[in-house]
Amino acid sequence: MAQPHWTKEELVAYILLYTAHSNFDESNKERNVIISKVDMHTFQKIHDEFDEDNDYQSIQKIIQGVKDHNYDADELKSLFIDIKILFLSDGEFDILERNMFLFLKKILS
Repeated sequence: MAQPHWTKEELVAYILLYTAHSNFDESNKERNVIISKVDMHTFQKIHDEFDEDNDYQSIQKIIQGVKDHNYDADELKSLFIDIKILFLSDGEFDILERNMFLFLKKILS
C-alpha cells in the first residue's frame, strides 16, 4: 500500500472521517464539522480515498501521516479536541465513539 503524501489538512480530514465512521454512521452534523475544518474539494477527495480503504489501511495511513507531519503534543491535543467536537456534534458520545477516542489516543500519543 503506497503511503499518501497528504497535506496536514488532508490528514485531518481523513482522521475526522475515520472517527466519524467509528459507529458506522457518518451523520450530516459530523460531515459539517469536517467541512468546517477543510474545504469541500479536500473533503470529497479524501472521502473517495477513505471509501476505498479498509480499517487496517486507515490506521496505518493515520499513524504514518501523524509521523510524517511531526505532530507535537500541542498539535495532538488540538486534534483530539477536534475529534471530541466531531463526536459531540450529533448530541451523543456513544460507547463506540468513546472506544475509538481512547484507541486513537493510545496509538497516536
